[in-house]
This record gives sequence, structure tokens and C-alpha cells, in this order.
Amino acid sequence: MKQNLYLGVEAIGQAAIDGGISGVYAYPGTPSTEITEFIQDSKQAAEKGIRSKWSANEKTAYEAALGMSYAGKRSIVCMKHVGLNVAADAFMNSAITGINGGLIVTVADDPSMHSSQNEQDSRFYAKFAMIPILEPSNQQEAYDMVYNGFSLSEELGVPVMVRITTRLAHSRAGVIRKAEKETNPLKLSQQPSQFVLLPAIARQRYKGLLKKQKDFEEASFTSEYNFLKKGTDKTLGIIACGITINYLNEHYKTKECPYTILKISQYPLPEKMLHEIEKECEEVLVLEEGYPLVEEAVKGIFNKHIKVSGRLSGTLPRDGELNADLVAAALGLETLEGATVPELVVNRPPALCQGCGHQDMYKALNEAADKYSKGRVFSDIGCYTLGALPPYQSIYSCVDMGASITMAKGAADAGLVPSFAVIGDSTFTHSGITGLLDAVNDNSNIVVVISDNESVSMTGGQESSALGKIESICEGVGVDPKHIRMLVPMKKYHELMVSTIEEEIAYEGVSVIIFRRECIQAAAKRLRAEKKIKQNPKL
Repeated sequence: MKQNLYLGVEAIGQAAIDGGISGVYAYPGTPSTEITEFIQDSKQAAEKGIRSKWSANEKTAYEAALGMSYAGKRSIVCMKHVGLNVAADAFMNSAITGINGGLIVTVADDPSMHSSQNEQDSRFYAKFAMIPILEPSNQQEAYDMVYNGFSLSEELGVPVMVRITTRLAHSRAGVIRKAEKETNPLKLSQQPSQFVLLPAIARQRYKGLLKKQKDFEEASFTSEYNFLKKGTDKTLGIIACGITINYLNEHYKTKECPYTILKISQYPLPEKMLHEIEKECEEVLVLEEGYPLVEEAVKGIFNKHIKVSGRLSGTLPRDGELNADLVAAALGLETLEGATVPELVVNRPPALCQGCGHQDMYKALNEAADKYSKGRVFSDIGCYTLGALPPYQSIYSCVDMGASITMAKGAADAGLVPSFAVIGDSTFTHSGITGLLDAVNDNSNIVVVISDNESVSMTGGQESSALGKIESICEGVGVDPKHIRMLVPMKKYHELMVSTIEEEIAYEGVSVIIFRRECIQAAAKRLRAEKKIKQNPKL
């Protein structure tokens, strides 16, 4: 059969199309972004009329996907791990309401924090919500899990989480596709009250979710993704979760692993299998990407005399991605170390692109704020967060999406004046608007700088929900129109930018200064596309 070479994220996107979705909902976030982009670029998805535009944030994405499910259609919602924090309210309650059409929640975790603020493990969220988790070990499993996951979701009556990590998301392997499924017909629930979480209904729905836990565990026990392979050496058993089975297999390409292996890729944990490995082995090593969820759980399930080791015990590092060498060290195997690479080139930290409008914005902001003490610029998450590094060293904080405005407000409430917020256009519409409303309601003495490059540039230049709307949003929230200023961040306007910032510092109230210039990378991409169309008008 024909194999298709897919990234893990592409395998998930193709599986969702083949599995009969009617819509994908997401906000860009590495390493999950390409799932939605794959569907957006798919001719097959376009022919099927699959809805695939970006959402304003992960919460709106989740709620829209849930609404599609309530209407009987299959949907997938995609986000990175910290995005699940934003969607958590809807996510937790959807486990209680249940679904109508199959709903897959794909969450891409980022151990080692390649492009994230933390390493949180989304399996804990699914455990908290008490819904099944599918954790693929390779691209084929990622495809199969999503393709079959919609049916599993409909059979069990709840959303199903597919949890991947960076290495699987952004590595390629051959994938064999399955037959394309038709989309579900529009069909409303025969028990519509299930979606109304008034306390009396919610209590009954929650009891129902608790009763389903045995069904979920049985589904894990019979799952094709979980298996127990008995070994000849009973001194050690290995529990390998998801992608970690590959790090183990790396050491047994030419010989049989002597230890009993329990592979787990579907949760809740299959306790029957756990008791089998408990009987087989004197000691158990747990391999898992992320937090020690399984290690903690089996310590409570196993008899006290069985030693359990892993990330929690210190046998494996508590942080970062695992790899074959770390697993070898945990097994007492020899690790091969190459020659030391000479330091020929000094490490180069990330930097703003040459010609980026954020550069000119920071130069003006630094000059206007130079007469005040440091620690007054509260930033947000985006390319402009690089303003923390030399040569700008402008920003004081960066914590979570949308936090800049509310943190600047809190600092102003504490007496820090002037207090600045720096936020991007997409982040503003993601989660900055409500903070601005708080500031307006309190007439907080802050200067909000919206650095508008007209795209979600940090994740590849996706279209921003803020495009063409920022001024009207700010005015609608209640900012005085006289203090909504728009500037073009370019060297030739430096003095104007500095004087404008100084004028708004002098104003005792909420000011918004919009620095607007198209992202330099997005502009180059647009010009290339326009040139291509000009050369070939049929495109």
C-alpha cells in the first residue's frame, strides 16, 4: 500500500479529513500550528467544505468545536499545551456535558520549552477532566488514533484528547491512509438538557461521567495501542508511554529486549496490565515524556516492595525531552559520545528580523522612558518579547497571553507611573481586550503600546483576528478616541514616535498607541505570491 511521508502534525490533519470532520478550530501555537494549516491547504478539505479559519483564541476555538459537536458533526480542536489553560473552562465542562458528534482535542506539549513558557503535561488535564487520552508513539499511530478517535468519542460519549509532543509533531515518517469517511449528518441530541449545566442537571451528568470510568479503562485494556510483551529477565519491567517506546527500541534493533515491556498509548491506565507487569517483575522503570504522571500512579497501585523508578526518582531527568542516551543511562547500557565539537562560532541568541517594525518601536519607547527607572514595561507573548534581549533590554515581564495590560494596570494601581504595556495585534484580540476594559473601567494611568504587524508572525504569519479592527475595538471598549494614536514605526518617524509617547505619558488615564507596519517576513511572502500570480495569472 502507498505510504505518504507526513510530519506528525500533518498525519493528524489528514486523519481528521479522512475521519469525517466538518470543522477544525484552533489558534496558532507551536508545535500544533501545522495541523490546521495542513487542513487549510488541503484540496480534499476544500472540496468537502471543511471549515478551517483561525479562531481568536483557544477558548473560542474549543467552544466552537463543541458547538459543532452538539449539532452532531465531527470536529477537531487543536492547541499547544499552554493554550489548554485558556480553553480549560470549556474543556472541563465538556467532559460533563458529553458530546454528540465526535470531538478530538489535540494538544501538542513542548517538553524542553523549545518555544514555550513551561513544560506542563496535558495528560494531567485529561485525567482531571476524566476523559480518555490517546498518546501516539509514531506518525502512523497519530493518524490511526485521530481517524478512529471520532468513533471512540461517539461510542464513549465524551471528548477524546490526542496528546503529542514536539519531537513527534515535527518529525516525518511513512503513513498509510485509510478510506475516506463521509461527514456526519446534522443531528441534534435527543436529550438536549445534557448540554445545560444547571446544578441539578450537572450533578446527574457528573455521576454519569463517574460511572463511565470503568468503560474508559476497559477500552484502554482492549486497545490495540497498549500491549504487554513478556521478557526473559524478570529483574526489570519497563513501562514505555507514547513516543518513549522508540527511545527504548533504539537499543534493541539487532537483539531482543530481555525485559518485560508494557507500552501505554491509551489512558486511563489499564490497571489489569499494570498488575500483570507487577507480577512479572522485581522492579519497574517508567519512561514517559513530560511529568511523572504514570510513575506517581503506579506507585499507588503496586505493592510497596516493588521499586518504581523514572523521572520522579531521579533515574531520568525531571525536566526536558527524553532521548535514547538518557534511556540507555537509566538501563545501565553504554552510551556513545562523539568527539567534542570545537566552539568555532559564538552562540547567537534569537533576534528581531532586520527591518522589523518592533525594532523602531522599542528604540522610541526606550528613549521616551529613559528618564524613568527600569521595570516599567510589561510585555506579552510574541516576536516583540525579544525586546527583553540586547540591544533593547526594554521589558520587565512576560508571563502569559494577554497579561501585559492587566499587569501594567496592577503596577499602576500600586503607584508605578508611568506604567507601559507592550502587546501584539493578535495577542490583543486573543486575550488583551478584557484587560483593556478593566483599565478603562478603573481609568488606570497606563500607556498601552500595540505593536501591530498585521499577522500572527511568531508562528508563521497566519492572519490576525485584529486585522483592521484595533482602533474600533479600543474605542468600543471605552478608550477616549483622542488618546488612541496610530504611528508607523520607521526610523524617519523616530522623533514623532518619541514625542507621541511622551504626550501620552503626561495624560492621566488610559492611552493606546498603535505602531503599525506589516511584518517584514509576511511582506516578503506576500510580494513573492503577487509576483508568482503576475507571472502566471491562471494560479
